[in-house]
Order: sequence, then structure tokens, then C-alpha cells
Amino acid sequence: MVLILAAVMLAMPASASSSSLSDLKTQISSFDDSRINAQDLAFYLASHGFDAKPKGGYVEVDLGGKICKLTPNGSAPGLADIAA
Repeated sequence: MVLILAAVMLAMPASASSSSLSDLKTQISSFDDSRINAQDLAFYLASHGFDAKPKGGYVEVDLGGKICKLTPNGSAPGLADIAA
């Protein structure tokens, strides 16, 4: 039973690989938070299925091999600016 469950889990695609740049833009524009930092942003994105890792003052998001750099944008609309 355990082997079957493990095989099924390995065969399932990772949720981050099905995320697109459009999904990412939608997620970060859903609300504003002028006090969010890179650590908080990475946690927020990871909790929504993105492969996000904080890297100092920015976050790297892997969209199935395409790496995007997100920088928290303070008081500007949305949560971050994206550089692909």
C-alpha cells in the first residue's frame, strides 16, 4: 500500500511546474502590502503553490525552468515587481 502511494505521489506533477507567469502576476496583484519583505513574499507565494525562495532582498520563483526575480515594491500597487 505504501509503495503504491509513493508511486502515485512521484508520478504527480509538482504544482509549481503548472504555474505560469500569468498565474504569478495574478497572485501578486491580488492585494497590496507596503510592509511585505522578501521572506514574507516567498512564504506567501509558496503557500499558493509556487516554487519561491527568498534571496536577500528579492525572491526567485521557478516557473517550470523559467526563473523570475520578484522584488517587494513597497507602496506601489501589488506585492512585487517582476523581472523575468
